[in-house]
Amino acid sequence: MFYKDDRLALFIDGSNLYAAAKSLGFDIDYKLLRQEFERRGKLIRAYYYTALLDNEDYSPIRPLVDWLNYNGFTMVTKAAREYTDTMGRRKVKGNMDVELVVNAMELAPRLDHAVLFSGDGDFRPLVEALQRQGVRVSVVSTLRSQPPMIADELRRQADNFIELEALREVIGRPPREGGQAPEA
Repeated sequence: MFYKDDRLALFIDGSNLYAAAKSLGFDIDYKLLRQEFERRGKLIRAYYYTALLDNEDYSPIRPLVDWLNYNGFTMVTKAAREYTDTMGRRKVKGNMDVELVVNAMELAPRLDHAVLFSGDGDFRPLVEALQRQGVRVSVVSTLRSQPPMIADELRRQADNFIELEALREVIGRPPREGGQAPEA
């Protein structure tokens, strides 16, 4: 599915990939992830999307964001909003879907292959729009979690589905104590 001369871009929905890897019992080694896709084609861009809490002195996701920023990833962040739900629980909202879609559509004319790291069914129209522009789309997520983290309509629309579990040996590492920071 990958060709050496393909111009590739990675679009990583940070919170979705984190949740999928966690459900499978491993952490992502982002250096290895980048190297793997550099081997598969000409990597044009590797985007990573996450929301950050502004009002905290220290965000547990900050070290990862800083490391990715210094190691060849294009970071796309925005402030997450905190609220209290009807049960009195503290919740965080920080959806990055629009930013991911805009970047993918802007880059599409310069791509042969887009790799979307998300199982969110909301991305099905994006995959379809990229395909209409002649871009092949691979989606990385998992069917092996309970429930599966890949929306059926997204998996069907993609040109290629890559099971995250199949990448464990290539891009995974054992989870750290406390693990990578949870994301919004």
